[in-house]
Amino acid sequence: MSVIGVGPALDTGRAEGAVAALRTTSAVRERARQLLSRAREGDSLWFDVDDYALQTAAAEVADVTRARYPDLKIPYHSRWRHFEAGGVDRKAELDARLTALDAPGRARAMIDLAVVSVLLDAGAGPDWHYHEVAGGQRFARSEGLGVASWHAFLGGLFSSDAAHPLQVDAAGLRGLDTDRLAEVFQAGPSNPLVGLDGRVLLLRRLGEALSAQPEVFGPQGRPGGLFDLLVAQQGAAPATVAAHDILSQLLTSLSGIWPADNTIGAEPLGDCWRHGAVAGPGLTQGWIPFHKLSQWLSYSLLEPFQWAGVEVVGLDELTGLPEYRNGGLLLDTGVLRLHDPAWAAQSWTAGDELVVEWRALTVALLDELAPLVRARLGVDSRAMPLACVLEGGTWAAGRALAQRSRGGLPPLNVVSDGTVF
Repeated sequence: MSVIGVGPALDTGRAEGAVAALRTTSAVRERARQLLSRAREGDSLWFDVDDYALQTAAAEVADVTRARYPDLKIPYHSRWRHFEAGGVDRKAELDARLTALDAPGRARAMIDLAVVSVLLDAGAGPDWHYHEVAGGQRFARSEGLGVASWHAFLGGLFSSDAAHPLQVDAAGLRGLDTDRLAEVFQAGPSNPLVGLDGRVLLLRRLGEALSAQPEVFGPQGRPGGLFDLLVAQQGAAPATVAAHDILSQLLTSLSGIWPADNTIGAEPLGDCWRHGAVAGPGLTQGWIPFHKLSQWLSYSLLEPFQWAGVEVVGLDELTGLPEYRNGGLLLDTGVLRLHDPAWAAQSWTAGDELVVEWRALTVALLDELAPLVRARLGVDSRAMPLACVLEGGTWAAGRALAQRSRGGLPPLNVVSDGTVF
């Protein structure tokens, strides 16, 4: 399949064409670079950029990468790493339970799992944790959400068919309620999970989207239908899929699930936000897309496709993820500096221009940071694509710096609705 990109046929003066243009990583990168150039020229209202500090950030990332992966055999940054939390090989258990299925059937189940788990992965907040009964380990934040969603999936929470619990289907998602999700995630007044209602709303919207598109997700409305759509049509030839085609299909099919009311006309934009300094043609003027959770999901689907024997190409078409660990790395190493340090103590929303710009600068600077990290480690982009730089990596270094500086808290206080961060 060919990578879907912005071409001359797109009419950005019409809502449909403008939205299609914003559903590409080329648009994410180009507009992020606009804001980075502007900040370097001293025209940002919010940030200064210290290019010399990029080497400091690269050294921090390289050191963390060597500590975590001494042999430099670095897996992708994906949800599957969180399923390994605590050193437990949970995938082995899943493989054992899926042995009766053929390779496409196993891929569908793993895609089902990855989709719901990623959509449940927006920030948990500082006070929530998950206690895994088997092994007695306690996990917080992304690892906790990953392990909790893993057990929810194995317990059949997202399936409407008791005879087939290891699947996600439209009816199972539409029947989900806040009390049930809170129970499975061990959330309550003494163990508060940020954005619980938003997560349930998101999964129920996912159920509606799946049931409305049987041509994509099959009669049951399973996320795993993406495997058949992108691979099964290729016939007997060795199957290949482009990473950006995975993302494009997710954005085309699922953009309507996001509660954010960002739209052009009646077309939902999802994780795409206004910034007055962003230039673009037609109706795209002033908009900067990120598609963070959709890209995180795309990264998390690479391995299920590969485990089924499908070659995934064009990994670096996807961008770095604009979230508070990667963005925090840049603030904590001094690559980015707030004009007013007092802003760090304020509360912000995802739509505030400071947050939009922070995320944009994060995307652009991660692209510049990656080759510096590779140079320090003595590897090239073939051995260490961006997906591995992130895992090695920038996310882990951002977390380590946050732990040393603020007990794990992010450097900016962004109010989460459970669907962006």
